[in-house]
Amino acid sequence: MKIFSIKQILVIFVLVFSVIYSLPTFYSEVPSWLTSMNAKKMNLGLDLKGGVHFLMEVDIDEMISSKSKKLSSDIRSELQKEKIRYRNFNNQLTNISIDFVDNDNYQKAKELINNTYQNTFEIIKNENHKMLLTISDKTLNELRIAAIKQNTTTLRNRVNELGVTEPIVQQSGKTRIVVELPGIKDTTRAKEIIGATATLEFRMLDENSDPYAAADSDEMSLNSKLYYDNSGQPVLLKRNIMLTGENIVDASSGFDRNSRPSVNITLDGAGAKRFADVTDKNIGKAMAVIFIESKAEQRVISGERKRITKKYETVISIATIQERLSKSFQITGLDSSEEARDLALYLRAGSMAAPMYIVEERTVGPSLGADNIEKGKISVIIGLLLVLVFMLYYYRVFGLFANSALVINILIIVSIMSLIGATLTLPGIAGIVLTVGMAVDANVLIFERIKEEIRNGSTPLASIELGYKKAFSTILDANITTLIASIILFIFGTGPIKGFAVTLSIGVISSMFTAIIVTRILADTVYENNSNMRVKKLNI
Repeated sequence: MKIFSIKQILVIFVLVFSVIYSLPTFYSEVPSWLTSMNAKKMNLGLDLKGGVHFLMEVDIDEMISSKSKKLSSDIRSELQKEKIRYRNFNNQLTNISIDFVDNDNYQKAKELINNTYQNTFEIIKNENHKMLLTISDKTLNELRIAAIKQNTTTLRNRVNELGVTEPIVQQSGKTRIVVELPGIKDTTRAKEIIGATATLEFRMLDENSDPYAAADSDEMSLNSKLYYDNSGQPVLLKRNIMLTGENIVDASSGFDRNSRPSVNITLDGAGAKRFADVTDKNIGKAMAVIFIESKAEQRVISGERKRITKKYETVISIATIQERLSKSFQITGLDSSEEARDLALYLRAGSMAAPMYIVEERTVGPSLGADNIEKGKISVIIGLLLVLVFMLYYYRVFGLFANSALVINILIIVSIMSLIGATLTLPGIAGIVLTVGMAVDANVLIFERIKEEIRNGSTPLASIELGYKKAFSTILDANITTLIASIILFIFGTGPIKGFAVTLSIGVISSMFTAIIVTRILADTVYENNSNMRVKKLNI
């Protein structure tokens, strides 16, 4: 009884695996017996399925400005907590200037800042008890990197809320993010969701000052700031920020006990502790919730059209703190259920570290995507048929071996891409076509080596052995260099380029397997069972 070798068992396993996991791609609806094995259809990219493409610019300058204001608020709170007296406190971009009442307060503040913000700020000036702080270059660079990372993560979370299959959200360059949403139909809704930079701030109400007088005179306490509510009425709030949207881990829309729209908030551990401490000290006092949104606008400045980022801050809720609040609480005062739902979505997905605006928008219709698929199929079929005919004509039986390996190679590519959830793009189809040619290249090298050994008088089995052995290093070098190039394309490329790199990488690896292992097994099987056959130009 003939026992299969390990190589033969491996090839049989790969063949069965490839057939099973490539089948769903050829079904309009995947049968249940395939889905039970986690076999699924290959994901299609934007250029094949249709959808919308956004290129978004992250406003790093605005982010740094907002972060500077937050740090300024924290320093102000620390100074007040330690009872360090100052005459004036001013924040401009990355600089904070503080005028202390005397040298003793200056020295206390210097020690506090060096201990608490040692790696964040640099003290660069001291004149007559005045201190000038600037955010360090290291901190600025870390803020830029963190902003891009956070915005990318937040965008992914928001895109998931849209229910898009296999979206692409990835960084492009230093300050840009690419968002591709295959199959999306409501582009307006998509723009609203991914472009929103909404977040919340919680501040105490300044109950000792008149907001109307402050609005008329623009004069107010250094520790207060003027806002407006939804109806346009002035509201005077304390500058110290109690809590921000960064501490929110979950949010859901609903209704309060009076059937008014509301948002249920859940905080992280640090936020819950801080909020509990603040609310415990302010029971009976009024707290305001500020809705903050940044929007990019086009304006003509000095005859030139420029894009500027404008921040809109609106007080959406004012309520008296009745009890100590901690991890979970409710926000009311919203105008509609839709507003509550959108706000919950923004907060649930995470806040943006920096505002963004769309610099490029491109829509691909489903009909164009279907046309691209059809043309891609035709290109693969024509390329495959031409290669099959050539190999069969020139190498006869060995050409049949190569053709069999080529078909298996394509099945492997399709099955792996379907299994890992890779997205097929139009350049990805080009990668498959390229792989078709590269897959037989190794076999051509092997077959020509075998021909040389036949001419030198070696037996068929010996010629096959030496042909595969001598050609192996050349095949390995050629495929490794191609694989390196495809990996570089994947790392530094974006969107469709990545799709090309993925298919090419899988194709290179699978083609080496089929060219070296599959064809070798077929050749050995034929010649072991037909030892008297002669080789003439490989036309066995």
